[in-house]
Amino acid sequence: MKKIILLLSFLMVAVGSAQKNIYENRRFDELSEDHETLAIIPFIANLDLKRNVDRNELLDLAKKEGYAVQNALETYFSKRKKRKKFNVDFQNIEDTNAILAQNGITYENLDIHTIKQLCKILEVDGIISGNLNLNILLSKGVPTNFSLLDYFSGDANYGRIGVKVSDGGSGKLLWKYEKAITKKTGKNTTELIDRMMKLASRKFPYDKEKKQRKNKN
Repeated sequence: MKKIILLLSFLMVAVGSAQKNIYENRRFDELSEDHETLAIIPFIANLDLKRNVDRNELLDLAKKEGYAVQNALETYFSKRKKRKKFNVDFQNIEDTNAILAQNGITYENLDIHTIKQLCKILEVDGIISGNLNLNILLSKGVPTNFSLLDYFSGDANYGRIGVKVSDGGSGKLLWKYEKAITKKTGKNTTELIDRMMKLASRKFPYDKEKKQRKNKN
């Protein structure tokens, strides 16, 4: 019985923590009313690795981490989309990256373009983007040598991730979710995204069930 109570308490803290790190624009319904398709672009990654690497290698590693998050998010949304969980579609990331490349937009200059510009180029209604700050290479997996105390205390912080949804018409931020990356967040990029988005799923603004609950209220 004590184990069950401990587990329930842990889950409540985790969900509560997720909700505190979530922002939703109060004009979300108005700004997203006509949204049909969103594009997921590569995340902007900043690495502070413990080992010495030259600037070019660091930039290349950051690029790989940014694309790994883009891929993991597409995988997550695709699985839930098959179960008809969302009221929007998501542009294939291969198409997204190809269109960006055709327009001279690379990972290196992606952040100098506005949301409005990117949506116009990609012909989508909104953009899913974000930032990633890491002191490890998450795509290669987190270290596995940790104690039980580390697991419950949340020690060994590996960085932070922020996922944003922005409106193409106004360029405004619609939704944002931030989360620290620790040993209990997930062993790699795919697991991290899957776990963190599941925690935020009831708050994800395009979730059909969330919209139905809003309409009932």
